Amino acid sequence: MTATDDARLDAFRDEIAGWIDANAPSSLRDRPFSEDDICWGGKRWTFKSEDQKTWLDACAARGLTAPTWPVEYGGAGFSRAQDKIFRETLDRLRVKKPLDSFGLWMLGPALLAFGTEEQKRHFLPQITRGEIRWCQGYSEPGAGSDLASVQTHAEDKGDHWLVNGQKIWTSYADQADWIFALIRTDREAPKHRGISFMLIDMESEGVTTRPIRLISGKSPFCETFFDNVRVPKSYGEGISSIVGEENRGWDVAKHLLTHEREMIGGGGSGLTGGRSVASVLADDGVDDPVIRARAMKLGVDELAMNLTLERYKDMAKQGGVGNASAMLKYYGTELNKARFELLMAAGGSDALAWDGVHGTLAPEWLRTKANSIEGGTSEVMLDILAKRVLELPSE
Repeated sequence: MTATDDARLDAFRDEIAGWIDANAPSSLRDRPFSEDDICWGGKRWTFKSEDQKTWLDACAARGLTAPTWPVEYGGAGFSRAQDKIFRETLDRLRVKKPLDSFGLWMLGPALLAFGTEEQKRHFLPQITRGEIRWCQGYSEPGAGSDLASVQTHAEDKGDHWLVNGQKIWTSYADQADWIFALIRTDREAPKHRGISFMLIDMESEGVTTRPIRLISGKSPFCETFFDNVRVPKSYGEGISSIVGEENRGWDVAKHLLTHEREMIGGGGSGLTGGRSVASVLADDGVDDPVIRARAMKLGVDELAMNLTLERYKDMAKQGGVGNASAMLKYYGTELNKARFELLMAAGGSDALAWDGVHGTLAPEWLRTKANSIEGGTSEVMLDILAKRVLELPSE
């Protein structure tokens, strides 16, 4: 990087900080955040405040909900360096992200890599503006870690597919507008073949959902049922319901899984509002030397993880990280569980409050237990690392 490049990035840093400072509502700054503060967007979304909508609209208009996506698809066209500066500035100013979305994290990257121009221009701008909310139809009762064994299938009926089957652990399916799902379109093909990556409107007749209540008391996961669901082969104007090639959906699925695992692995504690656990405990007056020592160790681990994530994001721009995403997912989820274990230990009996008035730490701590299951269990991630990255013998 040249001195001119450095100067340009410094100017960009000042410019984006000034824009955030001028546009971010004060109610979305300088405070811890919980899962309830997340803006998911979509047709059914009810904004928690006018400020939340104002912030989303301002960022979407500038492409800042998907900073690295091309401008023509609703992004800002930022370089990796600019995106990193933008994220660091949000953290430094302690401003909440304008939008969280499976469309941003998973479907968008898949469409950018495998979608047609018509699919990109139709769906991507809706995602960046928070107008459409997606859920992921991957796991089934008999196909979890062995994902290629999915049995939800589609019959070719000429101008449409007739879909039947069931998905499970479908996050927020009861609130989603659309689902991207792995559907078997050739039941005679080997299990990794004959699967198509299909986009389905959740309002289609025959689609139903049923929430699964978790130990945390919340129900982010659902069972999703398809009973003779008619899925058009085209949504008009050349917008196919299948992403990539028919019967080659496993290629799309593998690409998407790397983004999902990186997203889960990079997840942090919303309760800390972008700050380290050590700084939160210091502000709360926690002076137990054992707790503070654990917090400092966690802080070092968080810094190492953040640096590793940045390195792999640079690698991804050069062609992807492949099976290394399993490492990010495994270590990131273990780190997040450790983060909440420490917050619970520091809080003592007060941390057990459950009513949402005195605190939300306990249910969010329990929710982290699912981190090591969703997106691929920790055992499966370790197996991938052993066999495909370290190339260790099976015996």
